[in-house]
Amino acid sequence: MTPIRWLLSLVFVLQMYLAMAVLGLVFAPWALFSRRGARLAAKSFCSWVIFSLRILCGLRCEVRGTPPTTESVVAAKHQSFLDIIMIFNATPAAKFIMKRELMFAPFLGQYALKIGCVPVDRGKRGAAIAKMKADVAAGAAEPGQLIIYPQGTRVAPGATKPYKVGTGLLYEQLGQPCVPVATNVGVFWPKRGILRKPGLAVVEFLPAIAPGLAVPEFMARLEDEIETQSNRLMAEAGFKG
Repeated sequence: MTPIRWLLSLVFVLQMYLAMAVLGLVFAPWALFSRRGARLAAKSFCSWVIFSLRILCGLRCEVRGTPPTTESVVAAKHQSFLDIIMIFNATPAAKFIMKRELMFAPFLGQYALKIGCVPVDRGKRGAAIAKMKADVAAGAAEPGQLIIYPQGTRVAPGATKPYKVGTGLLYEQLGQPCVPVATNVGVFWPKRGILRKPGLAVVEFLPAIAPGLAVPEFMARLEDEIETQSNRLMAEAGFKG
């Protein structure tokens, strides 16, 4: 790690949060009354992050596969904030299952709720799943791509964490296709820390899993497809776990 690379990463991080605040304030009059305005603000932020990340840190972003454009569940590998940005930017009407604490984050929380994200309390697993299903059902009138992270949190490259059954229950309840998403972004943008490494960060949308599978069969297939392809993408990026 060179001092210049670390310094440029620090500049990137600072200007990223400054951009979030500036765009949040600029779009606020429109976003307050319009989901479309809130979504445009979020898309503008994502585009700026992707652009400034390439300029300041030499980290390019690439989306592979075919992002869904109709109602579907998107079950994604989660390694850092970057996969959130790339997935949201690639889908036309994304809304996330998010941890409840994010509701109180300045700008991010308010805009997330406005675009239809569903907050859940991860501390009470059974109640969280029931509420998540009810909130999703209540939002069925707002078509879009419901994004969930089956492992429930960021998982660093090389680390393991079980897949939670909540994704399978949503898949069963909604009766929609599920699009798995693999990634290698954690190789370049870590779960914690300032340094952003140069390279090619990839988010890959895999072929959809059709509705109708039993939950255990669905969960086994989902985990195998996401983990297998994520490992390939990380190996492609030079990661040796």
